[in-house]
Amino acid sequence: MSSRCPTRFVASLILPLFFFSAVSYADLPPEFLSQQGFTTINQPAVLPASHRRLATTHRKMVKTYKNICGMFRQKVMDLMVHFRSLASSNVGAECSKNITEATQTRRALTLLDAGFFNDTQVVEITKGVKELNIPIIRANRKLVASVNGGLHNPSPLVFNPEWSKEQSQGKASRFNHPSASVIQRPNNEEDIAFMSVLELGELIKSRQITSEELTGIFLKRLRRYNPVLESVVTYTEDLAFRQAKEADKLLSQGVYLGSLHGIPYGLKDIISVPHYKTTWGSTTFKNQVLNIEAWVYKRLKSAGAVLVAKLVTGSLAYDDIWFGGRTRNPWNIEEFSTGSSAGPAACTSAGMVPFAIGSETAGSITYPAARCGVTALRPTFGSVGRTGVMSISESLDKLGPFCRYAADCAVILDSIRGKDPDDSSSRDIPFGDPFSIDITKLTVGYLEDADMEVVHVLESKGVKVVPFKLNYTVDSVQGILNFTMDVDMLAHFDEWQRSGKEDDYEAQDQWPVELRRARGVSAVDYMQAQRARGKLIQEVKENFNVDAFIGNATDWERVCMGNLVGLPVIVVPTGFRDIPNPPPTGTRRRTTVNTGIYAPPNHDHIALALAMAYQSATNHHKQRPPIDDLGPNDTIPNPPTVPIPPRRLHL
Repeated sequence: MSSRCPTRFVASLILPLFFFSAVSYADLPPEFLSQQGFTTINQPAVLPASHRRLATTHRKMVKTYKNICGMFRQKVMDLMVHFRSLASSNVGAECSKNITEATQTRRALTLLDAGFFNDTQVVEITKGVKELNIPIIRANRKLVASVNGGLHNPSPLVFNPEWSKEQSQGKASRFNHPSASVIQRPNNEEDIAFMSVLELGELIKSRQITSEELTGIFLKRLRRYNPVLESVVTYTEDLAFRQAKEADKLLSQGVYLGSLHGIPYGLKDIISVPHYKTTWGSTTFKNQVLNIEAWVYKRLKSAGAVLVAKLVTGSLAYDDIWFGGRTRNPWNIEEFSTGSSAGPAACTSAGMVPFAIGSETAGSITYPAARCGVTALRPTFGSVGRTGVMSISESLDKLGPFCRYAADCAVILDSIRGKDPDDSSSRDIPFGDPFSIDITKLTVGYLEDADMEVVHVLESKGVKVVPFKLNYTVDSVQGILNFTMDVDMLAHFDEWQRSGKEDDYEAQDQWPVELRRARGVSAVDYMQAQRARGKLIQEVKENFNVDAFIGNATDWERVCMGNLVGLPVIVVPTGFRDIPNPPPTGTRRRTTVNTGIYAPPNHDHIALALAMAYQSATNHHKQRPPIDDLGPNDTIPNPPTVPIPPRRLHL
């Protein structure tokens, strides 16, 4: 008898016996008796002598069998009563527990689309998970998941978007930055604030302005406009003036570090700087100080740049809602900036910093750049090291510059790119020099949603432009990105979820919902998603038969595809249109229009060269948002009258 579940064991043996019963000739059908020579019409059957002896013997056997069955039935009933009494005992409780666990396992397997196992297999799975899997899971979690943010213990599985069969070798050479033409210092600070990085660099180099003075101008603007835009988390004023004085001292000694020497800038607040808060935009971490010097911060410091502020990131790098509010769009303050690089986009647009560093996993550079009307580069995956940066997904996260000019994006990329020894996904990519590209030798495709002004301007400059469509058969692109990003994020914030800190999250329909759902993605299905991603990459590679293409920068399918493949894209402003429902007295507020220029991985210089060519013939990127000239009746409604749709949940 089984000691694990005796009731089930005994019942399986004895219950079938209830289907047997003793029979007599009286129970036999008449047809059968007739076939045997018996007479059954209105009288007892008359049997031959030989049959009467058999019948007598049979009746004795039937009687005996009935007696045995009666005794057996009584024994069965006694056993059933006995085993009912065991239900409250340890054996019965264990049996009940095993049945419950198997039922729960089956339900869980069904949620994973794996409900095809039979009962025995489900019991085996339950036993194996309890005895083997869970101890391993807990041991691994204790080793690497007790600290949130993914700053330590990165995965050794490294994504490389390289398309060529031979990996890039050697260290990339620096770009040949052009010197700005003869620049004279403007008379007012407003004009200074909206100069390009290259122009400001020339003012410093020619000693028409000091870095300390320039730093003061931008800190003043940050404090002036932040109450409206809600775009600054921390002012790094003391650090900024120390760095500015050092830049001025070096220049007085004849040491010039390059185009960023003495130039102020801001960092998205997922990038750590020693002795200053790195809040990740979250209530949970708003007092967090990480004494880690992020790689990108090191690069900018070595180039002589001056950090003036930590700028808003949406909470845990999701959208524009953070623990201090919600960041607004300088071009239309009734709108929000969208995307988690909200602070870098808004501050650059409003002339509060000459440039800023943001990040993208899935749209956090492209969306706010498009909304706020700035030029921004999402570089090839692996271009910029991410040590000291909060991680969402190690195979998707990228750092990139927000500027007003494409040429400035090239200058910033040149300063921050390169191999980070602590980020195994970073590489020394041998970019060409965007300032030396002969664009007349390029063939550029344009999609159906491309801004045709960009197409016509580039064509007028000698670029061969052709209609283009990027074809691929993978129809689950958005789902692949969803699985990749959410599962990776959950691995980096496992403790945050388990400890209930998600209850304090600023927008409950965002990360809390997504990360709970991510618990239901199996390792097998995550890997299948990565295999589908590999198929997507191969198909995009095979069909990318132009040097670059032009198309909408915020199309969600394209955002997902570009991030999964690792494509670079530069967002460029291409114009403005009227806002919906303007105030009756009129307004200077506008909705920005933009497009994206996409290139293959490792060909950021192509996209940059084309964007610079377009901007050399247009001035959309030079326009200034009307935050100082709203008019007496042009205020921010509370709540806003313009509906701002919530960011989609990556479905």
